[in-house]
Amino acid sequence: MSHLAIRLFLLWCCWSGTSFSAEIAGASLHEDAGAGQMWARLLAEAERLQLPTRFLKTLPSDFIHFDFDDLRTYAAEYHPGEHRMVLNRSLSFNAAGRTLRPLGKLTHKELEVLYHELFHAYMDYLEAVEAPSGEIGHRSETLLHFAREQQACRYAEVEIAPIALRKDDTESRYLTQAESWEALNETWAVFIGWAVWNQLEVRRRTGKSMVHEREQRDQWIGRFKTAFENGEFRGYYVPEDPDERRIAQKRYLAKPSQLTLKEAVTLMKQVLGFQRNFIERIEASFESSRPSAC
Repeated sequence: MSHLAIRLFLLWCCWSGTSFSAEIAGASLHEDAGAGQMWARLLAEAERLQLPTRFLKTLPSDFIHFDFDDLRTYAAEYHPGEHRMVLNRSLSFNAAGRTLRPLGKLTHKELEVLYHELFHAYMDYLEAVEAPSGEIGHRSETLLHFAREQQACRYAEVEIAPIALRKDDTESRYLTQAESWEALNETWAVFIGWAVWNQLEVRRRTGKSMVHEREQRDQWIGRFKTAFENGEFRGYYVPEDPDERRIAQKRYLAKPSQLTLKEAVTLMKQVLGFQRNFIERIEASFESSRPSAC
């Protein structure tokens, strides 16, 4: 190859590389802007539907990276560390896999799943900024401290249901740090998703919001107590031991290790933003049979 040809080739490479880098930077900025717009729309729609937004407003608009895929086993997945939420393509607008459908177009169960995963993102964020104290606000910092306490005193040793369909057969397990943190996160996320679903179901049956209607609030409390009695607020964890994981990909907690009233009340206050008098009524309804908690 002649010297002139080599120089022309190098010049072309430099020009091509600069252009390509500019295209990448432009695409990245476009994606960031799109993510910010989608997050702003999600918050606005949640407020319009009177869904919880207190904890969502803590998250930066670009913290969660949304992906859509044809999920087979679950409707959604959240990957901590990557800050990545993978939703079933059916939850995207026109099933195109580009942006989330309007919240008002999602079913109550789909909103339950979405809020379950959004709560995982919130806890992921609290962990990500745990070191520089004060950046996440007093309320979130208090929740993270409470979570660490509960991880040590409630989720270090748990009762599991080895066979999911036989809920009364239980076994005791000592969990690793990773397992206990996942068990807590899943248990709390189950409650957050259920609380949103239950709020929507009460509204659907009565046509009125429980925010202003005492009858609707009473229905919510009644359904909450029933779910508590049935042991519905139970999470799971993935065993770290490869041998155990070959037997069961997930270990589901048993009723004795379900969410406590103390945990539920804390989540109502710090995450869901329920009114104080409503929470006091919930606590009063449990006075005669208050579950123990550490």
